[in-house]
Amino acid sequence: MKRFEFNQGVMIPVRLPRENNKGCCRLTHLGQLAGEEGLFWLNSNALNMVSQKLSKKEREGFTQDIENGNAVLINLNWGTVEQWKERLEKNHKGKKSVHLLALGDVGSTVLTALKLLGGDCIQTLGIYDVNENVCKRWESELNQGAFPWDYDRMPEVVILKEEELFDCDMFVFCASKGIPPVGSEVQDVRMVQFEANRGIISVFAKKARDSEFQGLFAVVSDPVDPLCKAAFMASNSDENGVFDGKGLRPEQVQGYGLGVMNARAAYYAKKEERFSSFLKEGRAYGPHGQDLVIANSIENYDEALSKELTQLAIEANLRTRELGFKPYVAPAISSAAISLILTLQGEWHYSSNYLGGVYMGCKNRTTPWGVEIESLPLPKQLFVRLEKAFRGLEGIQ
Repeated sequence: MKRFEFNQGVMIPVRLPRENNKGCCRLTHLGQLAGEEGLFWLNSNALNMVSQKLSKKEREGFTQDIENGNAVLINLNWGTVEQWKERLEKNHKGKKSVHLLALGDVGSTVLTALKLLGGDCIQTLGIYDVNENVCKRWESELNQGAFPWDYDRMPEVVILKEEELFDCDMFVFCASKGIPPVGSEVQDVRMVQFEANRGIISVFAKKARDSEFQGLFAVVSDPVDPLCKAAFMASNSDENGVFDGKGLRPEQVQGYGLGVMNARAAYYAKKEERFSSFLKEGRAYGPHGQDLVIANSIENYDEALSKELTQLAIEANLRTRELGFKPYVAPAISSAAISLILTLQGEWHYSSNYLGGVYMGCKNRTTPWGVEIESLPLPKQLFVRLEKAFRGLEGIQ
């Protein structure tokens, strides 16, 4: 393996199939150099094992780069060394432009929260909706919200034309249809929405392809994780439906659904002392749905306690629906607005990233050297649960 320097670090190239492997990521463990990526990247115990496949020369050669914290794993099947150098050098700091598609219940709540919270990292908030009056309403209402004598503290909201949607750093997909009404017997509302929303997201993924979009395609609509995969595949398929890799790279698509599941687990952990370990030691993994995995603790993992807390988090939305309301406020704030801002700031958060052909939710952050995914020494029982969630996502077509 060779290494190439650029102004912020070193690039270590590999050549792996585009369908199942990211274009780039921050290299944090030697095991990530041992072959194709997969769920085991979340487990440092597994990474330690596979790293033994590397030669002594390779282990010694790249250890210092990893310790320096500025090593990037690049996939040459997603671009040449020069292309990657150009892309990575554009990972600059500063305020970003964020564009939102659709201003229904979720979209308008996300927009409001981004307006209130995003002053230090968002320059402008572009909005687009098929209903022009909805755009006019939110442009006027939110731009009339301001701090006295500090009128530029919060980002400005601007109305977009459809052809301007991908002229930004982050595109946020909030479009949705087919939500079952409150009072229906549907248990997993998210999967009911999949067929309808897959068609919509595919259209805009194609538009991202045509625009040669280089920013982040953030998916907020349900079901988040399968829709991420649908967007990735649609953007990389030609007019005959054949995968050609000319669209969004896997790491350009991220799903924002896990943040609220983590917040819901924390909500119950605050209410019951026996779950309190989650507040300092817990983790959330997997999809925004039935295969969610909540761990009460990594070091002191309790299977029964974790599964009970997981179920409480999964069913929290049903408790809101039982009250006669659609449970969209907490997801719009925790999964979307807060997590999107943390992404822009390069801070740790929960979102879904591509791992071995599946968009899997986990703790991660965006750095100048690519996405960094947290890897921990996971207990065997916990990893079995993660494998089940991964297979479930893998099986959704």
